[in-house]
Amino acid sequence: MDGRTSMGDLIPQAAELWQLAGVTKPIILASSSPRRAAILRAVGCPFKVVPPSVQESEYGSWDGGELLRRRAVQKAESVKAEFSAYSVLAADTIVKLDDRVFGKPQDHQEAASILRSLSGRVHEVWTAMCFIPATSGIGNTVVSRTAVTLRPLSSSEINAYVMTGEPLDKAGAYGIQGIGGLWIQSIEGCYFNVVGLPLSQLWDLIKSV
Repeated sequence: MDGRTSMGDLIPQAAELWQLAGVTKPIILASSSPRRAAILRAVGCPFKVVPPSVQESEYGSWDGGELLRRRAVQKAESVKAEFSAYSVLAADTIVKLDDRVFGKPQDHQEAASILRSLSGRVHEVWTAMCFIPATSGIGNTVVSRTAVTLRPLSSSEINAYVMTGEPLDKAGAYGIQGIGGLWIQSIEGCYFNVVGLPLSQLWDLIKSV
């Protein structure tokens, strides 16, 4: 099995903790996001990375999170089909402003447009997670929401930030854990949800199966 993270890279003392949640061998993280991998690594969760073979489509109007949930399930199932002996975790994150939904920008121009829309506004970050255990093959899902207030940004700030390249692979065109964190005035809810993997909900999700 291909993977970019090994048990030896993780916090040794955390192995017993994750066993309490039923994690006795590496989970497959069905995601190409380095932020999600970094979160799991930071808390000592044993995992391997296998990107899903699912083509991400454009979001239409907001449907209360059902499409988000389905996309997380599709990602998990696409990897589970190949690695049936392993538990699989997948997630999908979007940014919502009023009834508009923002995923990852396609280019610098779209990133700047998204940031202009979010500037000085309160928006919501939604993440759906799907966890399919090795034992049953039936996935459980959870959807999490965090409200984020972005301070007003000048055109020069937006342009300079976009040119760093940081916004281009992130839903909503900013990274709270990076340069984008300079402009976050406040959040209401889980910080890790904004990064892309809400930890408290993840723990409950894994334990529930």
